[in-house]
Amino acid sequence: MKARQLHSKSQNLITWLLLSLLLCMTIMLQYQLQQREGHVQKLEQLRLLPRGEVLKPALLGYHHLGADIIWLKIIQVLGERIVGEKDYEWLYHALDVATTLDTKYIYAYDAGATVLAELAGRVDLSNQLLEKGLEPNPGSWRIPFVLGFNHFFHLGDHLRAADYMARAARVPGFPPAGPPPYVARLATRLYAQGQNPEVAIEFLEGMLQQTHEDWVRDQLERRKKRVTVERDLQTIERSVQRYIEKNGRNPLSLLDLVVNGVLTRMPIEPYGGEYRLNSKTGEVTSSTHAERMRVYRSSDAMAKKGDIE
Repeated sequence: MKARQLHSKSQNLITWLLLSLLLCMTIMLQYQLQQREGHVQKLEQLRLLPRGEVLKPALLGYHHLGADIIWLKIIQVLGERIVGEKDYEWLYHALDVATTLDTKYIYAYDAGATVLAELAGRVDLSNQLLEKGLEPNPGSWRIPFVLGFNHFFHLGDHLRAADYMARAARVPGFPPAGPPPYVARLATRLYAQGQNPEVAIEFLEGMLQQTHEDWVRDQLERRKKRVTVERDLQTIERSVQRYIEKNGRNPLSLLDLVVNGVLTRMPIEPYGGEYRLNSKTGEVTSSTHAERMRVYRSSDAMAKKGDIE
């Protein structure tokens, strides 16, 4: 009986010591992040983090906890919106440290890379972070999925995007761990119809289903509206062409397209404006966006970030 009690007390002592050590490690990392408080901005704490290869052995096995603390700091800085427009080098560095401490921190790769591409406009850093995460996370479909998104929307390489999407589709398992059914469908459509706005909208809807940060969702929603305008304009243009082939002249108004049966219904302009037709030239425009998106015209290269917001 005494031996059992002694064993129980020893276990309790070991548990207490481990918890104390964990607390010490947490405090130590917090101190490293906060010791310059009052002298530099919060993001500077992350910018001045030692490299992950240096920090990891110093955490004495609690590197996963360290990665969590760094990620929480990143969220705090982004949430306070104190980041300059072009000042995102700190973000890549902090994400690189976090994902070195925990190479399987899939959410940090996924969400961090999306912020780098969508808010910072640093697709190069976004792809670099995602490529880093591919090898240690073969069971993650999200990492190749976001790489495909970047190559499609930002780099204009829909064939490379299709390759990444196909890789995402091949990840074994079922949702939520495995890829949803739309991933394989998107890969197929990207190979066949890479510049089709419908493909882009389906891609954006897939990203929105998996993105929970409000500031990123807002960016994706704006992009979806802009792509919807281009999709609608192309749909109306095809209807105008069919009307001309059928009647030998330009329609007098967009209503003529519906009345004549070449367009089922008039699309609703997503920004609250209207679609317009020049009856002399047959040109179709949006009242809210004078310039067309070049992204989905096969003769043009991919638009830059500023062209699609």
